[in-house]
Amino acid sequence: MTHPAATRALLASTLSVTALLATGCSIDDGPRPRWFSASASASASASGASHAVEQPSGSGAALTEAQARAALVTEADLGEPWTPSRGAGTWRDGLLKATTQDQDCQRLLDVLYTEEPFGTPKGPQAASALDDGDTDAQVRYRVAAHPPAEVDRTLDWMRSLPGRCGEFTAATSRGLVQGVEVRDLPLPPVGDARQALRVMLAGETKEGELTYLTMDLAAVRVGEEAITLTNAGLDEVYAEVTQQTAQLGAQRLTEIRKQGRAQI
Repeated sequence: MTHPAATRALLASTLSVTALLATGCSIDDGPRPRWFSASASASASASGASHAVEQPSGSGAALTEAQARAALVTEADLGEPWTPSRGAGTWRDGLLKATTQDQDCQRLLDVLYTEEPFGTPKGPQAASALDDGDTDAQVRYRVAAHPPAEVDRTLDWMRSLPGRCGEFTAATSRGLVQGVEVRDLPLPPVGDARQALRVMLAGETKEGELTYLTMDLAAVRVGEEAITLTNAGLDEVYAEVTQQTAQLGAQRLTEIRKQGRAQI
């Protein structure tokens, strides 16, 4: 497959950037896809762990709906090969609508399907959805108002899942069995709190075809709002897209919150 320049840059840097984040090095040392914001790069600290030193964004009223829309990451930010989504992936109902015995693991499957780890928003919200024209991966991004204490409890729960649900099996609504693996996915130290997971589901269709679904779930709290981001697909799913989209989005939301407070 021939990849545009932006995707080739992602391919070259995915492994190196993920390794740098995991070992506590700055992502400034790695190559950048062309859509990566220079301002995002400038504020990354030397520690990339999900529970790195907090950067309080301050308190204040929740964003308006227009401000929430302005805080979204869109195809204009990611550039080629990303375009507005044509609709939910066919794998969503076939592979993510599944059950398992463990309560925490079942909750994770439900969250992956609904893409709502924090439940119904308590205020304004906005969302965007993008498709990768090369790999058919989908990025779905949401900004919504949620009580900070509830968000932080959910982030703590997400943080515990690689230990609680590192490996388990799940049955789809079509009666197929999948093996599920859950790993921690480091994020740059943006926002007030953050956590991300990489979930891999492997199974077989009734026709004997193998299926491999990779889904990143990332969440960042910025003041009174929370960012929820998924990056998923049956082909290549690049961790760097998840990490840098979360970073760019959190910094944009932080700036919009500052602008909102200045206007009060």
